[in-house]
Amino acid sequence: MVWESSSKRKESWDALIQRADRLAEKYDSVKELLLFYAKLLCAQKEIYERLRSRKGWLPSGLLEEDLTVVRVMMPELLRSIEKSGTASLVEEAKLLLQASDDEIDRMLLEQWRAPSDASFFAKAFLQPYARWLAESGARPIDRDLGEGENHCPFCGGPPQLSFLLNKEATAESGNRDLLCSTCLTSWPFRRVVCANCGEERPSKLGYFQSPEYEHVRVEACDTCRHYIKGIDLTRLGLAVPLVDEVAAAPLDLWAQEHGYTKIELNLVGL
Repeated sequence: MVWESSSKRKESWDALIQRADRLAEKYDSVKELLLFYAKLLCAQKEIYERLRSRKGWLPSGLLEEDLTVVRVMMPELLRSIEKSGTASLVEEAKLLLQASDDEIDRMLLEQWRAPSDASFFAKAFLQPYARWLAESGARPIDRDLGEGENHCPFCGGPPQLSFLLNKEATAESGNRDLLCSTCLTSWPFRRVVCANCGEERPSKLGYFQSPEYEHVRVEACDTCRHYIKGIDLTRLGLAVPLVDEVAAAPLDLWAQEHGYTKIELNLVGL
């Protein structure tokens, strides 16, 4: 049985890359971030396409078994970051290019079983693998991250962002979904509730928007002091949530200055 996310909206890698390039031209303040992200997306696309087109192989859902196929694509990601990353990422990429297979395996398995948004290379590398898992229907076997409505029902990953989308033509307001930070699938989530602790009291939930990003907002909780960014596709249907979330980096700075912690850092570290 092939897994399908609850939302039918799913952008291709090309759509993600094109949106990053387009927004880099629009927002000077985050141009370098978006150009870097576009190159990272290109590397992820290559990993995904090689996995998807490999003849006679489908992922098993057990990463430890799949590593012999998956691991060999890591150098492509590392070389891409070596060319376009920050000084610290370039240095880390060089070290990982010299690492043994066992060291790479340990890094990937650790991220898979106990995810950290601070583990840039492992998170970036595993996203295309996890997306292909979801599309091929092989549910993760060795990834027990607990359950809950604020975790991905497919892989258990935490949400990267939320988005509003009209799923029915007659709907007056958008339905809220969360987007998984690991497999990039989405699932429905209640509209007025904290995506971290489940707080439902409106008095404890706050929202912040900037005129520069009218379709993006900070969704903050004063109970757990966490936040997530929400993309309103009912306001801007051309938005691509994963990319527009990165483009609205100044909103992360506002949230941090006001004492909120992000549920999950994105791949540019915000």
